[in-house]
Amino acid sequence: MGHNELTEQEILRRESLDKIRELGIDPYPAALYPVTHLSSEIKENYKEEILEDGTKNRLNFQDVCLAGRLMNMREAGKAMFMNIQDADGRIQLYLRREELSENDDYTFFDQLIKKLLDIGDYIGVKGFAFKTKTGETTIHVTSFTLLSKSLKPLPVVKTDAEGNVFDAVSDPEFRYRQRYVDLTVNQGVKEVFLKRTKMVNAIREYLNEHGGIEVDTPVLQNIPGGAAARPFITHHNALDVPFYLRIANELYLKRLIVGGFDFVYEFSRNFRNEGMDRTHNPEFTVLEFYVAYKDYFWMMDFTEKLLEKVALASNGTTDLPVGNNIISFKAPYKRIALYDAIKEYTGFDVNGMDETALRDVCKKLNIPTDESMGVGKLIDEIFSEKCEKNFIQPTFIIDYPEEMSPLTKKHRSKPGLVERFELMVNGKEVANAYSELNDPIDQRMRFEEQAQLMERGDDEAMFIDHDFLRALEYGMPPTSGIGIGIDRLAMLLTNQQSIQEVLFFPQMKPKQEN
Repeated sequence: MGHNELTEQEILRRESLDKIRELGIDPYPAALYPVTHLSSEIKENYKEEILEDGTKNRLNFQDVCLAGRLMNMREAGKAMFMNIQDADGRIQLYLRREELSENDDYTFFDQLIKKLLDIGDYIGVKGFAFKTKTGETTIHVTSFTLLSKSLKPLPVVKTDAEGNVFDAVSDPEFRYRQRYVDLTVNQGVKEVFLKRTKMVNAIREYLNEHGGIEVDTPVLQNIPGGAAARPFITHHNALDVPFYLRIANELYLKRLIVGGFDFVYEFSRNFRNEGMDRTHNPEFTVLEFYVAYKDYFWMMDFTEKLLEKVALASNGTTDLPVGNNIISFKAPYKRIALYDAIKEYTGFDVNGMDETALRDVCKKLNIPTDESMGVGKLIDEIFSEKCEKNFIQPTFIIDYPEEMSPLTKKHRSKPGLVERFELMVNGKEVANAYSELNDPIDQRMRFEEQAQLMERGDDEAMFIDHDFLRALEYGMPPTSGIGIGIDRLAMLLTNQQSIQEVLFFPQMKPKQEN
């Protein structure tokens, strides 16, 4: 179906639109509409009492103004019942022909309200609350306004008295491409996103309480640093140079630590030009924060307390259902060294192995490798393929090999290792943190090792950032930093199995438009 081919329903709605204009009614009025109440407020708080003479005394909501989307309607003699949906839910309306007509002119009621309205139209009503014989809180409408005519029919989703849903809109392809329809007809979807907002607000509150300062750093970067990932490349016309969408904001936040800030954080929209699956989207949100005069031990303590608070704020409990498991975000969390985890789940002690030995281990474990992979990448693959999935309860995997962590301080007591942890929850990485490398000479050597990997064909190896090295040469205090995947955390706190369920508008393969 091309752009110019309308369905029968769409043709009928356009005809209704013309007839509404013929009645002298503007289907898209510009005036402010003075909403006073939301549906949930009235439904939860409406009260009435029966007096001694048997009459009802309505105690509140006797003068209300609501607006929302028309979701169903039915005739009842010379009256109509409707349901509208606003930002907080649905409420029933009761409209009487006589009360909405003037001087025996019933055109408005008989034409507009009975014949020219459609499911999906936005309407505004004024009136008073009462309870019907069946006990349903309802608005008796005394004034009615069409606010916006809908030209496409919504999918009809029905719920019976027992709460069973019929004709649910469940096709992910449709739901993600047309999220506006998904949010309208699927009642639980908005709750997921409201919970995500509560989560972000709770994080921000906790960081602010502990002295954090929220900052903004560039999305367009001339060197994509701070992570191992393939970047998106764009072009700056005025400067005639390539720019990259950021893969991380780490190196800029550390520049601010050099500049004298002790605790900075940013909710960073990052971009990685990689595959999409249930836990990866090319555009995603990471919280990063950096605290001067701290190390990764302090950061573990702080992180588990932060996540405990966030679970409570968004769900009212620290024990959350995630898939078939109950995950406890209550601090403290278990800690296990990376090499110990690999030994426990593969039987191999990879500590001190060179590239050849690691390739042999990968072969025995049926893990595919290629020539571009160095020691760090090989160990990472072994852990990702064979160990990660086993850590369901929050667990800090600590003490990574130096080759895996080019921005991390060498371990104070374990040669060949660095002071790094990753937080695993439900078999996936949720956070990555270091005692930050602040030795500029060591940092330059690590960058040069990354450059060699890039020459071997590793398209996720890090670029050398000379300005960042210059910043370190001015002196950076001992610092600990962390990145927390906000989308993955939202998946856990809302019990969603796919990252697309916690992103309003996930990336989708382009589709031939109808």
